[in-house]
Amino acid sequence: MESKAFENYKAWLEEPYIDEETKKELKLIKHDKREIEDRFYKELEFGTAGIRGIIGAGTNRINKYIVRKTTQGLADYIKSKSEDAKARGVVIAYDSRRMSREFAEEAASVLAGNGIKAYLFKDLRATPILSFAVRFLNCISGIVITASHNPAEYNGYKVYWEDGAQIAEEQAEAIIDSVARVTDFASIRTLDKDKAIDKGLLLYLDEKIDDVYIEEVKKQSLRGDVVRRVSDDFKVVFTPLHGTGNIPVRRVLEEIGFKNIFVVREQELPDPDFSTVVYPNPEDKEAFEPAIELAAKEDADLIIGTDPDCDRVGAVVKDNNGEYVVLTGNQTGALLVNYILGALKENENLPENGVIIKTIVTSEMGAHIAKEYGVETINTLTGFKYIGERIKWFEETGEKVFLFGYEESCGYLAGTYARDKDAVVASMLICEMAAYYYSKGMNLYDALIALYDRYGYFIEDVRSISLEGRDGLEGTAGIMDYFRTNILDTIGDRKVLFIEDYKTRRRIYLDDSKDEERIGLPSANVVKFVLEGEGWVCLRPSGTEPKLKIYGGFKGNTLEEGREVLKRAITWMEEKINEIGLGG
Repeated sequence: MESKAFENYKAWLEEPYIDEETKKELKLIKHDKREIEDRFYKELEFGTAGIRGIIGAGTNRINKYIVRKTTQGLADYIKSKSEDAKARGVVIAYDSRRMSREFAEEAASVLAGNGIKAYLFKDLRATPILSFAVRFLNCISGIVITASHNPAEYNGYKVYWEDGAQIAEEQAEAIIDSVARVTDFASIRTLDKDKAIDKGLLLYLDEKIDDVYIEEVKKQSLRGDVVRRVSDDFKVVFTPLHGTGNIPVRRVLEEIGFKNIFVVREQELPDPDFSTVVYPNPEDKEAFEPAIELAAKEDADLIIGTDPDCDRVGAVVKDNNGEYVVLTGNQTGALLVNYILGALKENENLPENGVIIKTIVTSEMGAHIAKEYGVETINTLTGFKYIGERIKWFEETGEKVFLFGYEESCGYLAGTYARDKDAVVASMLICEMAAYYYSKGMNLYDALIALYDRYGYFIEDVRSISLEGRDGLEGTAGIMDYFRTNILDTIGDRKVLFIEDYKTRRRIYLDDSKDEERIGLPSANVVKFVLEGEGWVCLRPSGTEPKLKIYGGFKGNTLEEGREVLKRAITWMEEKINEIGLGG
């Protein structure tokens, strides 16, 4: 009996709508059962950031047919809302990845075929500019074609709603249902480019939106006077890692007064192969090797690097031994919390009802810092769309004033002009912050140690277990079920105080004197163990990659103590998962 995957494979080969080039690719794997199974056992699904997958033919790959089908589902959803929603249109951006422009044009063609106006950027744009453009143009939705920091063989399709944030759970489910009802490729409506332009259903966007966006970013600057004071001597090395950050990041830095910006030439221009890096991720030191070499040559004070779609940024500084170290997203986040709140207080602009928003797997250090400034910190699920939802809520209700949002994976946002993480504003603030400490004879590493000395040595880490295909998907489910049904009382050498199961939205105390509590966040496939000594370990399947992630954090009295305790806890969890096996 043939598997469902093989039936889907044959259906594509027999489908008149599928072109011969695609069928030729599929015929090359006709004897590879494993490859057929992986390509066709399911359809790509929306994760925390929409659809993301390997480029290629198949239902479990991203290709023009999946892009068309997804866009038809989105178009049907928009049309079901109202005529006004349809008339407002959708703005589309894309990054430097392979097939990004083609996928963006395919999406525009389907929208136009459904009578929905498509605003398409003429060339590549950073993701935060898309988030800004949705609201600036009063569109009902937005699409960005990107796979963020994934390897070169990936691409993706993220959907935004009218508030400029990625679609919420309810919208995602409705769009998924709408896409699922598109069962016949021939039912997808398209309109070619020339006809779409003639009918006013395809409009190309130029740099005018960039100008307004950059002005909004510059409004988030807090100490421009310091930048101008040290600009003759302060040096920054910047790498866009072959992506979209080159123009907007350099522009905003220059316009607020930085004079010495050295760009890594071999990583400056768009390159879909990301030929100088294995993984275009600003969290990885390997991606910064050319930048570190340039920094040493120029005696630079700071290195920054943005990922391909420029929504995340990493920072590199010299430690006390003169070695270049990549700051973690948690460390940079804590530094920014302290810098932003300190500057607002200094300028007497710190609101009484200000709020910091972070995710549940992000360090608690920033929350401790915010508390000292009298500012509340709110936790959300992983994924910046949840931070975007809170920004919208506070803006509508006036209950709180959003000051800063961040997540451990180097995503940051200041200001409400956008509703997604923005490496342009974050790059500006990181450079400005470094310039501020430079004016005091310090670098960011010195500033970080000062925070550790004041608030405690918060150490965090994340490890990933790679999973592939159907076996990996089923194995992940088994592992998560195991930790939900088998209560652990210790992890490593630390006692478990309580367990937070975000799928059932329950907080379970191991101390019988406390009753079970309900977690006031949406349901998610996450389990978090809170340990004695201000420690925690969290399990979460990635929403964008075939990985199971183990997050952890611990507050030590010294860096060495924090690292050692955390290492034992995460290693213990890794060994436990290996003991369970992928079968669960």
